[in-house]
Amino acid sequence: MGDYDIGLIGLAVMGENLVLNMANHGFSVSVFNRTVSKVDRFIENRAQGKNIKGCHSIEELTASLKRPRKVMLMVKAGKPVDDFIEMVLPHLEKGDIIIDGGNSHFPDSVRRTQYLEEKGFLFIGTGVSGGEEGALKGPSIMPGGSLAAWEHVKPIFQGIAAKAPDGSPCCEWVGADGAGHFVKMVHNGIEYGDMQMICESYALMRNALGMSPQEMSDVFAEWNKGELDSYLIEITRDILSKTDKETGKPMVDVILDTAGQKGTGKWTSQAALDQGVPAQTVAEAVFARFMSALKDERVAASKELNGPVSEFKGDKKEFIEMIRQALYASKICSYAQGYQIMGAAAQEYNWDLSFGDIALMWRNGCIIRAQFLGKIKDAYDKQPDLSNLLLAPYFKEAIDNAQKAWRHVVARAVEWGVPVPAFSSALAYYDGYRSERLPANLLQAQRDYFGAHTYERVDKPRGEFFHTEWLEI
Repeated sequence: MGDYDIGLIGLAVMGENLVLNMANHGFSVSVFNRTVSKVDRFIENRAQGKNIKGCHSIEELTASLKRPRKVMLMVKAGKPVDDFIEMVLPHLEKGDIIIDGGNSHFPDSVRRTQYLEEKGFLFIGTGVSGGEEGALKGPSIMPGGSLAAWEHVKPIFQGIAAKAPDGSPCCEWVGADGAGHFVKMVHNGIEYGDMQMICESYALMRNALGMSPQEMSDVFAEWNKGELDSYLIEITRDILSKTDKETGKPMVDVILDTAGQKGTGKWTSQAALDQGVPAQTVAEAVFARFMSALKDERVAASKELNGPVSEFKGDKKEFIEMIRQALYASKICSYAQGYQIMGAAAQEYNWDLSFGDIALMWRNGCIIRAQFLGKIKDAYDKQPDLSNLLLAPYFKEAIDNAQKAWRHVVARAVEWGVPVPAFSSALAYYDGYRSERLPANLLQAQRDYFGAHTYERVDKPRGEFFHTEWLEI
């Protein structure tokens, strides 16, 4: 039996940085990579002089570890994870732990937990957020799976995790089987929404107000001092002030307007659809990326399809403040949707999710880290059974204060022909949620008319269903 604390397989940049983070916090790490030359390069360069052991086989790696062995996989999601699990298993003993730290889809983690527990092993599927910098300096870590494994990895995970302003680690046990990867998936869905809203703010300032990238950078710098203080606002400030060395133009102006994605936003939207949760803002952020990918079609269509000319008249500074308020109100709705998705999943999968702890895990280290998350933690600490974030006093008041500006911004964007799908869908979500009566009564009548799907009546108890013969005279 060896004496290394943990083993890690997969030395891409995220894997390497996590290993260095562990070593920097006093943990000993064994590493392996399928391309063995990568192991040697890592040991000879970035890992030199640290308590990191380079291994040339899985057998060597597992033999070097303390019991229960902890083997973390940082490999591409999907089949590669399953392949490595099968390669590692013959070298483990019952009670040993396999950790998947990649961007896996949560149903895979549900399946892997059951599969490994049936064989006498323990499994953790953990979300790791914060990108390459977070992995090295302190990520947000969202572990779920076999609860018995938590006590063995807790010192390592909480040791390397980012710390919230109060010193709490941005890592806590999330729940059983796929809970960790589910929460990470929702994090990424919210991230899609946040990024799209920021882009819509940029589009309004650029296309309607005619502002330069540097002027917009100054605006985002100012916004970052208040309630919008966050990593994404901060990097947007930096991006807009960057100049391209080749052309001397603002960097943002030389980047093609086609967005990529890895699928986690789509997974979040699919989960919302599966659970019957309204989460249109995340979905619109995904669709906005799809629209951006139609670059050639959009260029051709721009020459054929007419729209209004965006010409702003009024107080520019006042309108910029309105955009800020629209961004904040939309952000609240996007997070409310994300938390509703997690609430529905907790019921469906019997996960005991602590929504306050989840907000705490996102306070630092991850892409959506923001001052705002402290308000979410406070809301759930005060009211753990809160049905919707919009009903928490702080957020209710924030939207009350912002909604006049929010509505004005969306209305003007429509008049100018500037697409704001995240702003407008968030507003539709808010207006839908606050509506005592929606036109679904007519919709249900239509369903009953053409398909005899039945309906409930306002003057009868819920759960009683009725059908009308619509063509009877």
